[in-house]
Amino acid sequence: MSTTTIAGHLGLPGVDGAWREVRLAEPGPWVEHPQPYASRVAFAAAHVAADPLGDNVPGAPAVVDWDATLAFRRELFRYGFGVAEAMDTAQRNMGLDWPAVQELVRRSADQAKAHGARIASGAGTDQAAPGALRTLDEVLAAYTEQVAFVESTGSQVILMASRHLAHVAGSAEDYLRVYSRLLEQVREPVVLHWLGEAFDPQLRGYWGSTDVDTATATFLDLVREHAAKVDGVKVSLLSADHETGLRAALPAGVRLYTGDDFNYPELIRGDGTHHSDALLGAFAAIAPAASAGLAALDEGDLATYDAAMAPTLPLSRHVFEAPTFHYKTGIAFLAWLNGHQPGFTMVGGLQSARGVVHLSRLFELANDARLLRDPDLAAARMTDWLRVQGVLR
Repeated sequence: MSTTTIAGHLGLPGVDGAWREVRLAEPGPWVEHPQPYASRVAFAAAHVAADPLGDNVPGAPAVVDWDATLAFRRELFRYGFGVAEAMDTAQRNMGLDWPAVQELVRRSADQAKAHGARIASGAGTDQAAPGALRTLDEVLAAYTEQVAFVESTGSQVILMASRHLAHVAGSAEDYLRVYSRLLEQVREPVVLHWLGEAFDPQLRGYWGSTDVDTATATFLDLVREHAAKVDGVKVSLLSADHETGLRAALPAGVRLYTGDDFNYPELIRGDGTHHSDALLGAFAAIAPAASAGLAALDEGDLATYDAAMAPTLPLSRHVFEAPTFHYKTGIAFLAWLNGHQPGFTMVGGLQSARGVVHLSRLFELANDARLLRDPDLAAARMTDWLRVQGVLR
């Protein structure tokens, strides 16, 4: 028997083996907003769509569906977002190799320029194989190469956290040495990215300590010394308390771009004195609703902001639940459900990283948030996918 029930409803499996009937909701009353927002700077970290005919198996070079990947970025531009390109959402260090990164940044930067949109792109050290960089100078050279490439495309630079540096550095001073040299060399102010170990366990102890307060002190020392070269900091530690404390301590003019996919509505809303801007993978999943919220914030309409953002939070928390580093699978699945790519396949074979129950719940939460732009298409694709997984009712 089909997984689909009557028209306008869908049967979905739960963790206990029971089925629940989900009534398909009408899409939200979302309105495109191609201009940037006045009160907040907002970047969406975008995923890549894999070519369904490519040999995108674990360990193989990425084969990207460029048409779908670039069309998704145009969708984000239509809702007023800048694109944070070639970040962990795009599977850096999880399937997207350096040649594909270069092509992605080149193409996206050209497209952003054509649309008058903002773009910032990740520069790291992942052109080198794991363990290949053994000294701080080698790490610095790898960073410098990627920074120069990103700058050459016209994109702003995001200095990503480096697995190689985490492995080589023996102290906080080692981090300060490498980053200080980089910040002295960059042409324009950059975004510093502190990615927590929930997103990448190999970054444990970044900034020279596993104690967050100690690491934060080192991080602040760097920012204060080089504030003129730091547009903002992007912090992904999933701690609202840490973020509010850090943003209050930043030098004047340095933004805090929240990377907290668990608490972003309150952090972007602010506390009346400080607020966070945004650089979020979650925005790739909730762009229309987030756009409505940010537009309301521009008007000082906090009630409408809250109403737009609140239904998105259960969806985001589900997408980013542990193991958090596999959130990319949910982002790509939702893009497929919404017709932004022809198939549910990912570079590195990462479509296998979340199970049937998790992705069924994702469908339900996206439906609750009214983020399925064509519910009938989404239901048909969900039904087909469940049938392929051997899930029959």
